[in-house]
Amino acid sequence: MYLDHFGLREYPFTLTPDTSFFLASTHYQAALNTLLVAVHTGEGFIKITGEVGTGKTLLCRQFLACIEQINTEQGAAQYVTAYIPNPDLTPQGLMLSLADELGISLAANTESHQVMKTITRHLLNCADLNQRVLLCFDEAQAIPLETLEALRLLTNLETEKRKLLQIVLFGQPELDVKLQQNQIRQLNQRITFHYRLGTLQRSEVERYIQHRLHIAGYRGRPIFTRFAIIALHRASGGIPRLINILAHKALMTSFGAGQSAVHARQIVMAANDTESAHKIAYYWPYFAILLVAIVVGLIWKILK
Repeated sequence: MYLDHFGLREYPFTLTPDTSFFLASTHYQAALNTLLVAVHTGEGFIKITGEVGTGKTLLCRQFLACIEQINTEQGAAQYVTAYIPNPDLTPQGLMLSLADELGISLAANTESHQVMKTITRHLLNCADLNQRVLLCFDEAQAIPLETLEALRLLTNLETEKRKLLQIVLFGQPELDVKLQQNQIRQLNQRITFHYRLGTLQRSEVERYIQHRLHIAGYRGRPIFTRFAIIALHRASGGIPRLINILAHKALMTSFGAGQSAVHARQIVMAANDTESAHKIAYYWPYFAILLVAIVVGLIWKILK
């Protein structure tokens, strides 16, 4: 569509959580550091929360990529990972999904207690090989209460030295509300590491845009003007998913108009076409400039 027009190799603002576009901004690097420290110390439960669109799935995949890199550098599988993206499961469904992720073969209609025994045996084998097993849940706010309790019981499995299984929960703020319920208070007490993802600041939005364009193959002068970045931050609220949606639409609009840059006007048009974006008026950046000029003029007069 606009790839050749802007000299891009691929679309820079797709919604697919592609780790090649991961940017270690303040929040994401802090969250990633929290995860890596937590798994290194062998904690049972780790929690990462954030609003819709703040990049939890991308962070999860980047974390798993880092674990894979650690395994490669060590020359052996120091960590064994399991990833469950849709955790709205019964306790039995959870056990079967975990067994499948760990490559455990089960006969049809295997009883629940036998599934548990087989998983426990596999975890003990991993411990004998000095391997840590990590279970990552995306969209963890969807986990039913009885399944969360089953997870807690799973983390009771341990040797004299460490837990047999570490669990990482990635979820929306509703997960925090669910964990406050009395019937799973024991699980909540076991979460020793947690981090809340925030939104991007304006300076980070500019870096985010330039980073994704660079990864997509762009090597020219900045496509997004300073006013476009200001408008983009305001319209998106600093939420990466909204930034991607608005930036993609703005590039399409600029391409359609035959322009080589994205201005505030294109961001405003994109925001007005996106229900979840904050609506802004096109002329607002000029009022901001005028206000700054007035303030600077008053300060100059006072100092003079």
